Order: sequence, then structure tokens, then C-alpha cells
Amino acid sequence: MTSTSARFRTFHQACFQTVWEPTALSESGFDLALWLQGHGVSADQPLDSLFCKWLPVRDLERLEAEAEGLQALMPSAGELVLPRPLAVGPASGRALLVLDRLPLGGADPLGWQRLGRCLARLHRRSAESGPGVFGWAGDRWIGAGIQRGGWDGSWGRFFCRQRLGDQFSTLARQGLQWQESTELMERLEPWLNRHQPSASLVHGDLWPGNADVLKDGQPCIFDPAVSYSDREVDVAMASMFGGLPRGFFEAYNAEWPLPAGAEQRRIAYNLFHLLNHANLFGGSYIASCGASIRQLLQILRP
Repeated sequence: MTSTSARFRTFHQACFQTVWEPTALSESGFDLALWLQGHGVSADQPLDSLFCKWLPVRDLERLEAEAEGLQALMPSAGELVLPRPLAVGPASGRALLVLDRLPLGGADPLGWQRLGRCLARLHRRSAESGPGVFGWAGDRWIGAGIQRGGWDGSWGRFFCRQRLGDQFSTLARQGLQWQESTELMERLEPWLNRHQPSASLVHGDLWPGNADVLKDGQPCIFDPAVSYSDREVDVAMASMFGGLPRGFFEAYNAEWPLPAGAEQRRIAYNLFHLLNHANLFGGSYIASCGASIRQLLQILRP
């Protein structure tokens, strides 16, 4: 039988480039195999099949939320691949999440079409089996930012208060405000309520860095920030930061067409992510927020 120290070295060599903070792994001397056994993971689990995320221990809730989100998505995922969260908890003074290691980087262009179809099916299944209201049970995380929870039967009210309103308030505490933000919130809520979407379980942070095609051509998603929301929020964010390939959007619409007005609502939904990035990083995101606010008001004003 391979010794624990040898297995740790094997794991270290396989995953050195995939941990968030590689130096924490290499310098800690942490016994991963023993820790996994303490969390109910079989000692026969090949360590080179795992993917680890390390964060400061104060950020354990972020990793717990990621694991919770993956588990929530799986019953509706169908053929869409997600990494299983195998264990999460404090580890050697840090926070650790261990997942299945996915063979990313597939070159099959049809994989992006499969992703579009599979995501539409996930949205439909979860809307049919879900609670029928919008939100999540408590606050969670989107990246390093807070994503507010709670439940609401009104999509317009939920999005304006728990998404945009919270971000505007956080920026205001930093001394950054837009004069038009109050008018935007007053006009946006009833406009979104007229849309009347179903409450689908969404990934919530579906930029191109959180989706891929596996080497066998299967589509996969990871690192979610889940909630029950309008399904359009996922499709909207998939157009940000370079965007997913065109085949993804065409296949999604072929499987479950988006209703009229989706392009206009995309501006509102992506404003949430721009505001979150403005809170976290500042810089050019602040100007992008202002431009989106003005663009939305041009749509909303009579």
C-alpha cells in the first residue's frame, strides 16, 4: 500500500497548479488523505482525481456555499456535469473544499451547444420542481461579494431589493452614488414584474470562467452562486467578459426560447454583476455601471 506521505506527494504534483493558493499546500505539510478519511471519503479515492480550493479560514462559509450550490444543482443537471463536493471544512488553520477534478479543456465545438441545451433543461426541471418563489435560504456568496437571500413571490421586488439595492447600498457606504439610481429602482421593479418569469434554479455566476467542455465533449459548470431566479440571469451573464460561444446561445433558445424583451432585461441583470465588481475592484467597473444605468433609463422612461 502506498504510504500517506507518498500519496500526499502524488496529490501535490497533480494539483499544484489547480489550488487557489499553491504555496499554502506546498508549505503546510498537510495530510490530505487523513483529513479526507475524517470527512467520510474513502482512503481508496485516488488523490490525483481531486481538485482542492484553499482559502483563509475566515472564508470557510464561501466554500460551504459553493458545495451547497453544487449539491442543489445536481438533481436537475441531467447530462450536465458538475464536480461533486466531497468534503469541506477547516484544515490546518485554513478552509478547504475538495471536489472531483474535471478533465477540462475539450476541443469539441458541439460541446457548447450541449451546454446550452443542458442548461435550458436544468432551468425547466428546477422550475417545475422548485418552490415557486424567488430567492434562497439566507445570504450566500458570489465570488468574494455577498449575495442576499430570503424569499419573495415578486421577481421585480426581489431583484431590485436583494440584488441591485444591496449593491447600491454597499457602494453608497463607500461614498459612491448615482443620482439616477433611485429613479431606476422605482421604474425597474414594476417593469420586471410585468415579465412574470418562472422561478428556476440558476447557476448565478455563469461567466465563461465557470463553464467548459470536458475532453470527452461533455459540458460542465462549476463554482456556482445559486438561487431561484429568472432563468435569463444565467443566459445574460454568459454574454459577459468575452462571452460563451455563439452555439451555446443558439442551442439554449432552440431548447427553451427566451421570451420577448430578453435583450433589454439582460442589461438589468448584468448590472448586478457590474455593481458587484465595482464594489470589489472599483476601476472601470464604476463607469460601466453608470453607462448601464443610463441605458436602462432610456428603455424604462415613457
